[in-house]
Amino acid sequence: MKAFDIQKIRADFPILQREVNGKPLVYFDNGATTQKPRQVIDAISHYYSQMNSNVHRGVHYLSQISTDAFEVTRRKLQDFIHAKHEHEVIITKGTTESINIVATCFGRTFIGEGDEIIISAMEHHSNIVPWQMLCDEKGCVLKVIPMNERGELDQEAYKSLFSSKTKLVAFTYVSNALGTINPVKEMIDVAHSQAVSVPVLVDAAQAVQHIALDVQALDVDFLVFSGHKMYGPTGVGVLYGKEDLLNAMPPYQGGGDMIKEVTFAKTTYNELPFKFEAGTPNIEAGICLNEAIDYINEIGLDQIKAYEDELLAYATAALAEVEGVRFIGTAAEKSSVISFVVDGTHPYDIGVLLDKMGIAVRTGHHCAQPIMEFYGIPGTVRASLAMYNTKEEVDALVVGLKRAIGMLL
Repeated sequence: MKAFDIQKIRADFPILQREVNGKPLVYFDNGATTQKPRQVIDAISHYYSQMNSNVHRGVHYLSQISTDAFEVTRRKLQDFIHAKHEHEVIITKGTTESINIVATCFGRTFIGEGDEIIISAMEHHSNIVPWQMLCDEKGCVLKVIPMNERGELDQEAYKSLFSSKTKLVAFTYVSNALGTINPVKEMIDVAHSQAVSVPVLVDAAQAVQHIALDVQALDVDFLVFSGHKMYGPTGVGVLYGKEDLLNAMPPYQGGGDMIKEVTFAKTTYNELPFKFEAGTPNIEAGICLNEAIDYINEIGLDQIKAYEDELLAYATAALAEVEGVRFIGTAAEKSSVISFVVDGTHPYDIGVLLDKMGIAVRTGHHCAQPIMEFYGIPGTVRASLAMYNTKEEVDALVVGLKRAIGMLL
């Protein structure tokens, strides 16, 4: 196993060498988006200077090499998440679109009036609003798995939510606001053990860059994530779905590429995966996501997770020593997110002052307003860690936080 070389990794990310407000950049907003290694940046330049062409349609050379490169990414994604078939990997704009595809295509087909959908109390808005829209349209019912003060889902309550009307379960693998790692496999098994097996969608947007995913071992029915969370370009993501479910669902959009034959009398739809990929995709992002996958694989997710777990423990202990800090989300199983408030201050004010010191954190509700309502707070300061962050940067955050608190109180 190769040694985890933090300095070599940091050297691969050009933006980490810059200054913000005259200070070295300390980037702790990785939950929102990760920075990009030079390999991805160079691949984007190479695509536009050497390959730019539409995919799946042309017989000319540029179209052929772009198509081949786009499909290489699909096969690498298949391997990355251990899907059984490459046509089970649908390339989308990101996690949000992937969830909306399931809500629209599965929901409108298989969920009706009075049926029930189970989600959790710690979901991102992207895994709440599409289901609410479906409920408004179809007259179905949304049921919510409660959580405790530590930010852990109540598993007994979860089991009690199922009924003969339950048609789908959707929950996050890792909470973007709390860092909680949910017991995904156990929760999937519960859903599948019902009298009529209930399909499960897992939002892996905050897991894909930290935890190795195996959709077959999990036996998950749908899994979604975004490329920009895993050191890749923005505007590209993945919907994984079991072959039988995807085949049973109608297309999401009509247009080019998702058709087999079109006449004014009738249209027949294309096979998987193209049935769900109408129109010109984000070709550059799709192709260049390949480089991000290679980059992660070269380092190894097990190595990444071990390093990030150590850094999380260090940062949690260091911030706990800062007077007035109160952590929001103290689950036993956590990944790379520290959310906190400081007594007597507003998270926004802390974030603004840290930014003046070159330290980027996220403040607010993190598109998870029900969580903030549960804790009775307007928002948190969130420091989300990545494999290129260091203990020295954590120390800088602690120093900066103390200074900000001193200015505000």
